[in-house]
Amino acid sequence: MEPIQENACSCKAPRTGGNVAAEAAMERKPLALYLGGSAVFLVAWWILYKNLLPLSEAASAFLAWTAGFDLDGHLGSAISFFIYEVPKVLMLLTLVVFGVGIVRSFFTPERTRAILAGKRESVGNVLAALLGVVTPFCSCSAVPLFLGFVTTGVPLGVTFSFLIAAPMVNEIALVLLYGLFGWKIAAIYAGTGLLIAMIAGWTIGRLKMEKHLEDWVFQIQSGGLGAEEEDLDWVGRIRYGIEAVRDIVGKVWLYVMLGIAVGAGIHGYVPEGFMASFMGKSAWWSVPASVLIGIPMYSNAAGIIPIVQALLGKGAALGTVLAFMMSVIALSLPEMIILRKVLKPRLIAVFIGVVAVGILLVGYIFNFLF
Repeated sequence: MEPIQENACSCKAPRTGGNVAAEAAMERKPLALYLGGSAVFLVAWWILYKNLLPLSEAASAFLAWTAGFDLDGHLGSAISFFIYEVPKVLMLLTLVVFGVGIVRSFFTPERTRAILAGKRESVGNVLAALLGVVTPFCSCSAVPLFLGFVTTGVPLGVTFSFLIAAPMVNEIALVLLYGLFGWKIAAIYAGTGLLIAMIAGWTIGRLKMEKHLEDWVFQIQSGGLGAEEEDLDWVGRIRYGIEAVRDIVGKVWLYVMLGIAVGAGIHGYVPEGFMASFMGKSAWWSVPASVLIGIPMYSNAAGIIPIVQALLGKGAALGTVLAFMMSVIALSLPEMIILRKVLKPRLIAVFIGVVAVGILLVGYIFNFLF
C-alpha cells in the first residue's frame, strides 16, 4: 500500500492580496448589514413617531364611529388616551432600550464590581449611583448583584447607593419622562433620584451596620472579580441591543399597557379636582400618604409613568406624584422580601427609613417650588 501523501488534500492555497481583500469584505459585510438595518429602523421609527398623533386620532375616530360612542365623553376620552399613549410609550421604550442596550454592553456585572471595588466610600457612592443609571437592574434583580458587591469588598454604603439608583433612576424612566413631560421634569427626577441614592448610601455607610448582614454572607469566600469577560465588537453590541429589546420590552409591555389603562381610566373618569384635593399642595399629609401607598405596590418605571401622567393631568401636585413614583420603584415590597435573605431586619428598617426620608424631602421641596 502506498503511503498517504500528507499534502495531497490538506494544503491551503496561498493568501494572495485578492484572498485577503475578499476575507476582509466578508468580515465587514455583517457590520454593514447591522448598521444599515439600524439606520432603516431609526428612520422608520422617526417617521412613525412624528405622525403618531394624527394616526391615533384617526384610529379613535374610526373606533368611535364603529362602536357608537362619543369621543368627547368619558369613555371616548379614556379610549383616545389609551390609543395614543400605548404606541407612544412602547416606541419610546423600544428606542431607548435598544440604545442603552448598546451602552450596557460596556457595563457587565463583573466590570461594574471592578469599577467600584477599592474606591473610597465618598467617591464610591457617586460612582455607584451613576452606574446604577446605566446597568440593567430593576429593584429585585439588583439584589443578587448587591450580594456580589458585599462579598467582593465594596463598602456597604456604596452598595446601597447602587441598590437605590439602579431601579429609581433608570434610562426607561428618564426617556419616558422626557417624552411625556419634557426635559425639565426628567432632569428634576434624575437629579433628585441620584442625590437620594448618594446621600442615603453615604448615611448608611456612616452608621457602620455591617454586623446587620446575615451571618452566612460572611461565610462566603470571595473568588475575586471573576474572569475577564470577552470584549464585543460592534456587531455583538448591536445584537446585544436587539436582545435587550426582546428581553426587556417582551417582559414589560403588559405592565405598560396595564399602567396606561389605569391612566386612561383616571384621565377619562376622575373629576378634575379630585386628585388635587387628595394629592395637592394644600394637603400636608399627601406626601407621606403617597409614599405609604406606593411602598406595597410593585411596578417598574414603564408601568408607573403613564399613571403619573394621568395624576398630574388631574391636578395632583408634582412633588407628591414624584414621591409616589419613587416609593413604588425604589421601595417595593418584593424587593424588601428578597433583601431579607441578605439583611437583618434592623438594616432593612434603616434602609427604608433613610430612603423614605429622602423621598419625603423631595416631595415637599418640589411642592414648594412648583
